[in-house]
Amino acid sequence: MDNYKPLLETVEPEYINEMTARREPIEKAKKLTGALATPIISFGALAGTAYGQDSKLPGKIVDVLNFALTLEYLEDDFYRMGLNSSGLIPSGTRDVFGQISKHETAHVNLLRSVLGSRAVSKPQFDFTARGMFADVFRNYQTFLAVSQAFEDTGVRAYKGQAGNLRSNDMILTTALQIHSVEARHAAMVRRLRGETPWIVGDSRGTLPAATQPVYNGEGNTTQGGVNVAALPGSSSKIASQAFDEPLTKEQVMAIASLFIRSNG
Repeated sequence: MDNYKPLLETVEPEYINEMTARREPIEKAKKLTGALATPIISFGALAGTAYGQDSKLPGKIVDVLNFALTLEYLEDDFYRMGLNSSGLIPSGTRDVFGQISKHETAHVNLLRSVLGSRAVSKPQFDFTARGMFADVFRNYQTFLAVSQAFEDTGVRAYKGQAGNLRSNDMILTTALQIHSVEARHAAMVRRLRGETPWIVGDSRGTLPAATQPVYNGEGNTTQGGVNVAALPGSSSKIASQAFDEPLTKEQVMAIASLFIRSNG
């Protein structure tokens, strides 16, 4: 699985965690390398300067960041529990999920650092989804299925909130950087399951029927008022694959609520 590592090592979670915890000057952050790590670290380091511990982020942005934090809590706990489940993840992919887990932890730490006292508490999760995935931490294939559903949801969720972050370029940029890493996670997990790295139409592939809301709307072929499927050399299949669709907050929370036992 060594050939998979470069795809997942574009974030340096240890550096992000250190910088967001210390909130040190941006000059120190710039000394760190990595195309994605540096802007995210910069964002965390500047959070206190931009707003101050006692200042308030705009309500709309707080709402979006707490929405993202809830999803990151979900993924962070999921991968940590999976890695701690003896015999669940084969040795050949343990490094892959270990790296994904580090990314999700870094996302949680960053969002909590920026939100400060306004960060939502972590909910209590039921990763069996009330028994629908009863063997999620005993059966590797079930674990992979739930992982794919989470990652595909996360990609569409971040996309759906981009417009609500337009008033702050720094936060929007960082959210899009997290979005791209979530997309890499999704592509990786889909490959591990024998699926295409991208979503085809609104098909959930071999996932259980309970995951269908994750894929509803992905069959859209009209972009910018143009029916891409009708263009030369295109088709409905190509048009749906070439453009990923957003999910609304309400759609995402309906999916996530299957796994939330109670709010923190």
